[in-house]
Amino acid sequence: MTEIEISTERIKLRLIELSDLNSIHKLHSLPETDEFNALGIPQNIEETKSLIEPWIAENKLDKIKNYTFAIENRMDKEFIGLFGLKLGNAKYKRGEVWYKIHSDYWKKGYATESLKAVINFGFENLKLHRIEAGCAVENIGSFKVLEKAGMIREGRLRQVLPLKSGWSDNFEYSILETDERKNN
Repeated sequence: MTEIEISTERIKLRLIELSDLNSIHKLHSLPETDEFNALGIPQNIEETKSLIEPWIAENKLDKIKNYTFAIENRMDKEFIGLFGLKLGNAKYKRGEVWYKIHSDYWKKGYATESLKAVINFGFENLKLHRIEAGCAVENIGSFKVLEKAGMIREGRLRQVLPLKSGWSDNFEYSILETDERKNN
């Protein structure tokens, strides 16, 4: 298995493992973390297991194209959330990020810290040219995270996210390897 860790002062991002199943299931089962997520709340832990098994398998490949990280607190090793980086066609040197943070850790800077670390990993280690992200237009917390990390809002996709509340528009963001990065 590929050993990849991204560390900052407060957090460590490491590739998920089956031992993370219970923490991931709890995260996916929270109504507040599901509000702007098209995944839906799992019926049971087996559904969560079937969701993450392909992520774990992908993380074991020699050449990973879809990274799924567990975010954990470096002090107490508590599970904070998930962070993903999906690579596109190698020719375009592009990746897309997503994150899902346990609500106990909202508004404490963990999502922004994780995003900045993954942006640096994408540009410095993977030699990407562009990193993209999207979020529901009503998801104020998420687009604040994207902007704090230096991502630029490029546009709006109309009714692209099938949420419980109905079809939602999505803000599209990106950052280029040549853009100024906000590392503090």
